Amino acid sequence: MYKISLDDVSKTFPDGTKAVKNISLNIKPGEFLVLVGPSGCGKTTLLRMIAGLDHPTEGTIKIGEVDATSMASKDRDLGLVFQNYALFPHMNAFENMAFGLKARRVPKDKIKQKVLPIATRLGLEKLLKRKPNELSGGQRQRVALGRLLARNPSIHLLDEPLSNLDANLRTSMRYQLSELHQEFQRTTLFVTHDQVEAMTLGQRICVMNEGEIMQIGTPSEIYNQPAHRFVAEFFGTPSINVLEGEISDIAGEYCFEHDEQKIIFSSSKTIPEGPVLLGLRPECLHVQIEKSADSWEANLKRIENMGDIRVLHFQIHDQKFTLKSIRNDFITGQSYYIKPEWKEAHWFDSIIGIRISG
Repeated sequence: MYKISLDDVSKTFPDGTKAVKNISLNIKPGEFLVLVGPSGCGKTTLLRMIAGLDHPTEGTIKIGEVDATSMASKDRDLGLVFQNYALFPHMNAFENMAFGLKARRVPKDKIKQKVLPIATRLGLEKLLKRKPNELSGGQRQRVALGRLLARNPSIHLLDEPLSNLDANLRTSMRYQLSELHQEFQRTTLFVTHDQVEAMTLGQRICVMNEGEIMQIGTPSEIYNQPAHRFVAEFFGTPSINVLEGEISDIAGEYCFEHDEQKIIFSSSKTIPEGPVLLGLRPECLHVQIEKSADSWEANLKRIENMGDIRVLHFQIHDQKFTLKSIRNDFITGQSYYIKPEWKEAHWFDSIIGIRISG
């Protein structure tokens, strides 16, 4: 197993677009790291530079202790799985899975010894004679994954491999990918724009936006201690509620003023006075019948029945609030009082969006 080290890596394309900006990142040996962010944030460009398909404009890339910045892709002991599977249409499933081994002139009997157990592991043993156009999307994805596992290089790179699958297949493939990583323990970089894939697969998550790293951490750290407003808003369904307001200190308690409404609360966190952004996740807000000093009056506009929970959409003047609740006795059009769970509140700088407390 190899570690991957990026030191101050940047990529500027000929048209002047700076896709990756001064990124330093260490992927531990045997780690499953998920690179996540919106389309165009630079995550695929970063993966391609690690793969040797693109070369950085600045900075260095090391694989193990070797400088691989200018090394050819074939010399990096890595394998790739792409979004579009990249299967050879004239080859059957077995031939596609065996391609990497055959290219390295592995003897035929050895190829069978490597491919057949992987095919069985992926449920492909009865499909090995079929060509890609005779397979479903999920089956083609498993063949692409099998091609990687049959050669089983030290580094596995996966670029949005589940994005073309339907919801049920994505769920089952996430489970399978997690099991396979536990079994093979290869250094893995998984690129996605999907927060669910990031949270369920990554031992650590690297969040990118506009070519920069916003935060690196475990799924728990990313969700519970987002380093930036962007990270807080990217993770969570429904999205976090963000309010712009101002903090002041009143007799040892805090006052948060938003849209000419003041709310008094206590907090063990140190929150600087002045303009601030308050982030409240839908599961950290509670509905009560009676008003309290640390609650807002809000009108219930819409209820979404998700089966196990209700997603409630409230309006407070021009501000919309989204809550989650297991209760089923709410009535649209009626006023309620919303009380935050203040120990779970997130506070961000009102201008640059970085986390400032908690």
